[in-house]
Amino acid sequence: MSDLPTWLSIVILGLIEGVTEFLPISSTGHLLIPQNMGWLPRQSDIFSVVIQSGAVLAVVAVFAKRIVSFVTDFREPKTRDYLFKLIGAFVISMMGGLLLKTLDVSLPQTVAPVAWATLIGAFVIFGVEGWRKNRQGRDEISWPIVIVVGLAQLLAAIFPGTSRSGACILAAMAVGAARPIATEFSFLLGVPTLMGAGVLETLTSIRDGSAMDEDWGMLLLGTLVSAASAFLVVRWLIRFVQAHTFNGFAWYRLVLGAALLLWIFFGGGEPSMT
Repeated sequence: MSDLPTWLSIVILGLIEGVTEFLPISSTGHLLIPQNMGWLPRQSDIFSVVIQSGAVLAVVAVFAKRIVSFVTDFREPKTRDYLFKLIGAFVISMMGGLLLKTLDVSLPQTVAPVAWATLIGAFVIFGVEGWRKNRQGRDEISWPIVIVVGLAQLLAAIFPGTSRSGACILAAMAVGAARPIATEFSFLLGVPTLMGAGVLETLTSIRDGSAMDEDWGMLLLGTLVSAASAFLVVRWLIRFVQAHTFNGFAWYRLVLGAALLLWIFFGGGEPSMT
C-alpha cells in the first residue's frame, strides 16, 4: 500500500482522471491500475464516478457558447436537430445502463480485463484510422451515427479500459463523421452522461448509507483537480484532432496493454484488490 499522504494520492488520482477522461486511452482503466497494483490507496466507487463528473465541467467551460446556444438558438432547425441527436445518444446509453443495473451486472474491477481492453482498443484505433485514411468524412451527425455512438458509449461503460470518449469518437468516424465533429459530439455527450452518473451514484450512496463514510473534502479536492486538468486536455485535443490521427494513442495502448499482461502472467499474477 502507498505511504503517500492521503491528499497527495487524491491529487494524483484527480490528475489521472482529468488527463485521461477525454483521451482515447480510458480514464477508468487508468484509475484502476494504480489502485489495484497497490501504488495508491483504493477509493470508493462514488469517488471514481464523482471525479469523472468533475472532468466533464471542463467541457462545459470550453463549449460554454455551444451549450448556451442550445437554449438561445433552439428555434433554429440545425441547433434543435443537433440537440435532439445528443439527447437520442444519451437515452440509448442511459436505457442500456439502467438495464444492466436492473440485471445486477457486475463490472470488471481487476487489471486483466483492463489490460485486454487496452490492447484490443489499440487495434481498433489502427483499424478505424486505416479505414478512414484519405477519407474526409461528413461535418454532420446523422441518426445512424447517433445510434452507433450511443451503443459505443454503453460498451465503454461495460468494459473498463475501453475509453468512453475514444469509443464514441471512433464509432462516429467509422460510420462517416469527420474527426472534429465526432470529437465535439463525444465531448458534449459526456456532459449529461457523466453528470447523470455522478448524481445517480451520489443519491445511491446517500440512500444506502455509504455516503456517511466518504471523505467529502478529499472527494471535492479530487474533483477540482480533475476539472482543472481536464480543461487543459480538452482545449489541447480540440486543436490536435484538426491535423492528427489517433494512431499515437493506439501505440500507447499497445505498449501499456502488453506490459500489463506480461506483468500479470510473469510477474506474480493478478494484483490484490485489497
